[in-house]
Amino acid sequence: MVASSSQERAAKFTAANMVRSLLPLTVIVLALVGLVALRQNGVDPVRTVETTSGTQLAAARAGYQLLVPQGLPDDWRATSVNTDAGNATEAGDPVTLAIGYLTPGEEYAGFVIGDEPRAEDLARVLDGRSGDTPVQIGGRQWTQTTTARGETAYLLEDGAATVAVTGSASDEELRTLAASVQPYQAG
Repeated sequence: MVASSSQERAAKFTAANMVRSLLPLTVIVLALVGLVALRQNGVDPVRTVETTSGTQLAAARAGYQLLVPQGLPDDWRATSVNTDAGNATEAGDPVTLAIGYLTPGEEYAGFVIGDEPRAEDLARVLDGRSGDTPVQIGGRQWTQTTTARGETAYLLEDGAATVAVTGSASDEELRTLAASVQPYQAG
């Protein structure tokens, strides 16, 4: 009796043939995983930035006393700085300064100061907030609130400017950042 072509094909579908077919694919996948693992050689992927130039520019152009975080422990790393002070051409033009930090707990903590509540960095914190509660931090009266994103935020009204501290960091880390806010002094 002669086997039909479909019977011959069915006879080739064995576990051994399946393993032989999958083996090259498995080797390729393992090689790619190994290559990716080698490329991640333990170098810290977080890029820190210096905040001095942005802070100096904001201080020079702001129509209010600039408050900034000072004296944070070394394990706080500034990862971003943003200011619109370059757009301020006349005295009284709004100026906002935002600095982002990676905290010791590997979370984000953000600092924002500005004299225009509709500025994007401030509006992100102020719009849709709820549950304002007065709290004392660093000898100042702050307002604890919850942002529209559900994060804790601390707000400080200082004359014409509003300071906001918020992020995914723990409450203790946010309070540490808020307590570090002091008047900017060049030099």
